Amino acid sequence: MGKLRSQIDENLAKVIREQHVFFVATAPLDPRGNLNLSPKGLDSFRILDPRTVAYLDFIGSSVETVAHLKENGRIVLMFCEFQGSPNVVRLHGMGRAVEPPAPEFAVLAQKFPAYENKRAIIVVDVTRISDSCGFGVPLMKYEADRTQLWAWAEKKGPEGLKLYKQEKNRRSIDGLPGLAE
Repeated sequence: MGKLRSQIDENLAKVIREQHVFFVATAPLDPRGNLNLSPKGLDSFRILDPRTVAYLDFIGSSVETVAHLKENGRIVLMFCEFQGSPNVVRLHGMGRAVEPPAPEFAVLAQKFPAYENKRAIIVVDVTRISDSCGFGVPLMKYEADRTQLWAWAEKKGPEGLKLYKQEKNRRSIDGLPGLAE
């Protein structure tokens, strides 16, 4: 049922692009540290080439993915088909957080909508690509993207978002370094 793939071909890319949600998992090196598993959505994911992907990391109440990637780079992304074929795709790799004002950030940001509340772009060099059956994954129907993230960011405004990042995104819940600014 499951199979390994050498790259993200056009058929697999189509499956990935059709998903409205994906999941990101990272972990610190310390076995007592907290694992992180986050759902992601919106128009935030891009396939850069057959073995490189990227997604927008939005301002939030913690900064675990960024902190874990800075410490050890390990990451896995999972896409589940909730409609149609029962398929689960996993992209394992080494990731890095590209933050403004890095020159690469501006180049990568052009590939995404101009969301005001992005704090980093996560780039993953994919080292293992697999898909497996999703027979245990329920069938669910997509209705719409939520709008609360945009309303929250608009209410905060640019200065409020900057202060929020400084307050909430400097360190992970385990005390690892988070955002640089």
